[in-house]
Amino acid sequence: MKTGDYNRQNNQQREKGAVMTGNAALIGAVVTAALCLFLAACGDDRGFAEKYEGLDLRGGDIGRGNTYTRYLERHAAVPSGSEKLSIDLFAYTAAEGVAELAGFAGEARALRTEERSFVEYIVTLDKASLYNIRLEYFPLDSRGIAIERNFKINGQTPFLGAEQLVFQRVWGDAGEGVRVDNQGNELRPTQIEKPRWETEWFKDPLGYIIEPYVFHFAEGDNVIRIEGVNEPMAIRSLTLTPVEKAKSYREYIASFDAARFRNTDPSFMAKIQGEEAQRRSDPSLYAVYDRSSGATEPASVAKIKLNMIGGQSWRVSGQWIEWDFAVPEDGLYRFAVKSRQNYNRGFVSSRSILIDGEIPCREVAAAAFRYDNKWRLAGFQDGSGDEMYFPLTKGEHTFRLQATLGEMGGMLNTMEESVFRLNEIYRKILVLTGPEPDIYRDYRVDVVYPEVVTAMELESRILYKLVDDLTSYSGERSSQSAAALILARQLEVFARRPDKIPRTLVNFKNNISALGDSLIALAQSQLDIDYLVISAAEAKLPRVKENFFTAAFHEIASFLASFFVDYNNLGDVYEGNDVVEVWMLAGRDQSSILKSMIDDTFTPETGIRVNVKLVAADAVMPAVVAGTGPDAAITVQQGDPVNYAVRHAALDISQFEEFAELAKQFDDSVFVPFRYAGGVYGLPETQYFHVMFYRKDIFEELGIKIPDTWDDLIRILPVIQKNSMNVGIPSVATTVQTSIDFSNFLAHLYQRHGSLYNENGSRTLLDSETAIEAFDVYTKFFTHYKTPTVFDFVNRFRTGEMPLAFADYTNFNTLEVFAPEIRGLWGFARMPGLKKTDGTIDRSVPTGTLASMIFSNAKNPDLAWVFLKWWVSADTQLRFGRELESVMGAAARYPTANYEAFTRLSWGSEEMTVLREQRSWTVGTPEAPGGYYVSRHITNAVRRVINEGEDTRETLLDYSMLINDELIKKRKEFGLE
Repeated sequence: MKTGDYNRQNNQQREKGAVMTGNAALIGAVVTAALCLFLAACGDDRGFAEKYEGLDLRGGDIGRGNTYTRYLERHAAVPSGSEKLSIDLFAYTAAEGVAELAGFAGEARALRTEERSFVEYIVTLDKASLYNIRLEYFPLDSRGIAIERNFKINGQTPFLGAEQLVFQRVWGDAGEGVRVDNQGNELRPTQIEKPRWETEWFKDPLGYIIEPYVFHFAEGDNVIRIEGVNEPMAIRSLTLTPVEKAKSYREYIASFDAARFRNTDPSFMAKIQGEEAQRRSDPSLYAVYDRSSGATEPASVAKIKLNMIGGQSWRVSGQWIEWDFAVPEDGLYRFAVKSRQNYNRGFVSSRSILIDGEIPCREVAAAAFRYDNKWRLAGFQDGSGDEMYFPLTKGEHTFRLQATLGEMGGMLNTMEESVFRLNEIYRKILVLTGPEPDIYRDYRVDVVYPEVVTAMELESRILYKLVDDLTSYSGERSSQSAAALILARQLEVFARRPDKIPRTLVNFKNNISALGDSLIALAQSQLDIDYLVISAAEAKLPRVKENFFTAAFHEIASFLASFFVDYNNLGDVYEGNDVVEVWMLAGRDQSSILKSMIDDTFTPETGIRVNVKLVAADAVMPAVVAGTGPDAAITVQQGDPVNYAVRHAALDISQFEEFAELAKQFDDSVFVPFRYAGGVYGLPETQYFHVMFYRKDIFEELGIKIPDTWDDLIRILPVIQKNSMNVGIPSVATTVQTSIDFSNFLAHLYQRHGSLYNENGSRTLLDSETAIEAFDVYTKFFTHYKTPTVFDFVNRFRTGEMPLAFADYTNFNTLEVFAPEIRGLWGFARMPGLKKTDGTIDRSVPTGTLASMIFSNAKNPDLAWVFLKWWVSADTQLRFGRELESVMGAAARYPTANYEAFTRLSWGSEEMTVLREQRSWTVGTPEAPGGYYVSRHITNAVRRVINEGEDTRETLLDYSMLINDELIKKRKEFGLE
């Protein structure tokens, strides 16, 4: 393992962080499913109503007081407003970062609001009233992420959630028609923004509250304020509307003149393929290929056909897909959707149906698509089971399906609040018992914290009701309710026998984490769409043929096709001596995106033909040695370019004329691992570095501030540890961790202007006074201050056991996706630094990267160089990053090394400010022949100091001698000085 390997093992996994966390959740789901089957067999199928009936289940005094539920409770007696109030957008009383737009997007006047802006209005009422708020907006060009705004009334954010109001952008396919490669495979269309005026309510961004937010306005003057958080937008209307109950279908249809909507052609029918959707809220909702069923239209087993839409990407509440359609005359029309929901057994995926931008009646506010392995064509019925027909005028219309949680939303809201309260209870007990309680000691929890035992009893009742609600919703005692049932029973035991709390505290923590994982799993609402049907009353709907014979034929055809289809070659495949062969060491999604970009952009612009092959990392070296390797390889580990260079197998790319100009697009630090013997043997693709993650709520609770220096961290450590919490510092003390990470040691070394090697890499400088001092400071955090050497960052950060931790900045996306219960309660900041004599703070941190390289035996090195220049350019990296995120989700946000592309990716303005500054402090770690001994023996040295209590100086000096011996051997082996 060479120098810099502290980050290398993580590099190829970072973009798959969501998948890894998802796998952990899947394992947990399997375990809880087994438990649930046992509990269902042994439990009482009649439910648990006797445990909670007649009780006040509002959560007691523990928990957050600023939730939307508590807000509604405080204003339950206030009536709804009586009429709509339209705000004059240009009569604001105070504003910053706003401008009037004349003649914009079909409007005479509109108000532009920047990312960092605010605008205030006065709303005067005769009496206190409740209102919903609706906004008409136009997404303006920027970084391409969802627009966010903070809403305040009289200087206060009314409740949790109002500080993060989300307004979706509009996306669609670029170009006309479907592109096909020279192998006959259809290519996934590129997604581009197609902005237009949209109407949106102020509502819960997570979808737990499915109705629009209700806001309380006091009698007299109320100052409302809309603050920019992320992305600019234009506004054309802002309206306060009375809170009204949605119409039933019968009320809705009765409001139309039946005589006007009589079809003269009752057999009219139009079929619209799902993959032909015109617009969507998220670039990940593009057409996809389904080869799992012979009933998918059109079916294909050998060639890629984009034959459906939705799938795994269409799972988050609020995401929508929209189709255009036309009807030939005024009349009543029904809708049917050929769909498949084979993701969540026992549960439904719900969709709101919007016709021309409006939900017509409450029966389609959360249309249910139940679990089924097969495709089903189904229409929509009212409460009596009768088909619903909708009045449409002649001409163009839109049909939108929007993901919603339906009835599940309220249950998930209850579950999220329960997880938060249980974590608060756990942290309170932790203060008394510590993380590893003495099982023989009576901590008298019920005497010290009587309110905790009372809260446990109440929480048990809440969870029992939640189990009943989930069972009633799904029709069975399913695995998803297992975590809640296990916790409910455990809390019931704790309330009855408080002496058992310390003995099973670790199990209690794990059960809370399992409930949090269930929250994430239950919030998923995947759905596949094959096609839509719009028809009049007498039209005969298509028949879905999915039977044994269809399935058998499809499976046999798939098996035979596997003998003839090469799944490693992607996109257009070329032959000839002027073709650039590129091997990619990442995943299939990344490879497919890259090949699509090459075929639609690079090859048409340059005339250079490129073959892309997806290979395993360990296949490259044998191929290069055998002379059958590629011209270039991308997404290779950062140590590989020098590893090949010392063997004369890599090309020095600094010899190309355009190299100096290209290098200006990157930080100097990312080129350090690629420099060897005066040459540069790789181009950086990604860049990783650490930041400091912290829990805002716990820091406020403890009355401490974010540390600016390591001395500041040492000062607040006693406060954190006194409350039985701790700080997460990456360690190499045990192989139990996913990977070796001594980046924190390197941070201490670089902040003291130290280095691992001398100038030519012939000896290590770990025996210098600077390195010894850095090593001593680093190890003292484990030996003197007792920070943990083994920890699960994501889970301990979620529970609050670790309110401060240092980790790669890409963990931000993982936490955003997989820890919804702590939204708004955490953030990240710059790393602590070392204060210098002039008062400034050095925040240097090591950086890691993935690389692109050209091999010395490349058949077309000049053409390969043109390709690599294009590949690492700002526009290409930006597009690749956006498309990768659209495919794999926000948790896989691409950490590009290109600075311009990095600043234009989908980061919020607050996070980007931190990342820009911390990135400016990154320091590259050089590679050297024999450098694997450095990482190996730093690891050994740390373990000896921590586990055996050895002296830091003597230990590091001993290992430095071994390292230098190995460096000398390697240099002799390669004929170096």
